[in-house]
Amino acid sequence: MAFILYEVDDHVAYITFNRPDRMNALGRELGAELREAEAKFAADDDAWIGVYTGAGDRAFCAGRDLKEVAATSSSEGGGGGFSPNFERIAPDIGKPMIAAINGYCLAGGLEIAISCDIRVAAEHAKFGVPEVTRAIIPGAGGTQRLPRMLPKGMALELLITGGRFDAEWALRYGLVNYVVPADQVMPKARELAEAICQNGPLAVRAVKESAITGLEK
Repeated sequence: MAFILYEVDDHVAYITFNRPDRMNALGRELGAELREAEAKFAADDDAWIGVYTGAGDRAFCAGRDLKEVAATSSSEGGGGGFSPNFERIAPDIGKPMIAAINGYCLAGGLEIAISCDIRVAAEHAKFGVPEVTRAIIPGAGGTQRLPRMLPKGMALELLITGGRFDAEWALRYGLVNYVVPADQVMPKARELAEAICQNGPLAVRAVKESAITGLEK
């Protein structure tokens, strides 16, 4: 795989978006490789926890690759583009997921992050759901998850204005668990993963499933 880096170390699967020259944007090839990595993670009994992050220090994931969408639309004469289904990440894999947010976390990138269970953000991280500014809607769970995680009015403001916010704002309203210096994002994510690994993996998965089921009732 070229656009997704996948490795397992001490029961922790690291899934890294590897397009730093394009702010780790979501393209067709990256999407296909991501699904492949997710399938490996889901099937591997030795991988207990997943950690998402982005290559480089500028972006976790800046959302869909709009240049690719435009090129595909032009060549195919229609909507085209890559439309990833990230709604399935949390419920289908069932294992704990940590987002190590090392920069811009926008649109589909934010939707990936909020589908994870724990989020660690760099001090310089920037967040947003700017889809409406492009006359599209958040299509990977953002309209469902953000109102559950934030006060309704704040969630709707972000969704319908397309506004951005910083890491301190995200921490204040509980959208991220920790804000740390940039060089401490991965160490903190590893620390959390290692703490979870001290517990029974089946019990951890059962707790996650029970908590999510309870929230959805």
